[in-house]
Amino acid sequence: MPGRAVPESWEDAIVDITVVGEGAVLAAPDVLRLFAGVEARRQSAAEAFTAARAAAARLAGALREEGVADEDVRTVELSLGPEYESYPKVSAYRAAQGVEVVVRDLARADRVIDTVAGVGEEARLNGVAFEVSDPAAALAEARTRAFRDAAAKAARYAELAGRPLGRVVAVSEDVRGGPQPLAFAAAGVAEDRSSLAPGRQSLAVTVRVGYEFGQ
Repeated sequence: MPGRAVPESWEDAIVDITVVGEGAVLAAPDVLRLFAGVEARRQSAAEAFTAARAAAARLAGALREEGVADEDVRTVELSLGPEYESYPKVSAYRAAQGVEVVVRDLARADRVIDTVAGVGEEARLNGVAFEVSDPAAALAEARTRAFRDAAAKAARYAELAGRPLGRVVAVSEDVRGGPQPLAFAAAGVAEDRSSLAPGRQSLAVTVRVGYEFGQ
């Protein structure tokens, strides 16, 4: 409507119709995040910590030999504490160091997982998550679908109200979709590699659009 100022936010907008549009696109993940680490239990805290750090060093070296870049390995856990037979009697001490490993070539995922398992009895496999490394194109298409969905709804409501649809005065969005976690038992990794199939990931956009009635 001529003469109305351009609003800076939903609170400033004069909205006659508000609709929510949704759009989703399926994309093939091309990155794997592996959550792994090492754990040691010993009779003393010092022994447990030393054993865990030694195992962590072996793990880091093995990943490096497998071709995983240092910047693709991130420490996400470092813990040390007692385990009780019956409080306050300590039965052992547990030390753990966890890492997040980014695998940028899914064809190498099995080898990287086998590398972790090969560290020894201290090795732990805690799960994986698949993600799309560059979701920009898929999100752009999802936005287009969401806005078209909103526009179609708004046009229908204006028709039902017996009024022409005017200009868009406010837009906000919510994006959904991200790494999809998958937990697995370490003992089953070598026997069932199909459990690591990435499938496809849904990237979705929900858009809230405010319209004026036209003249």
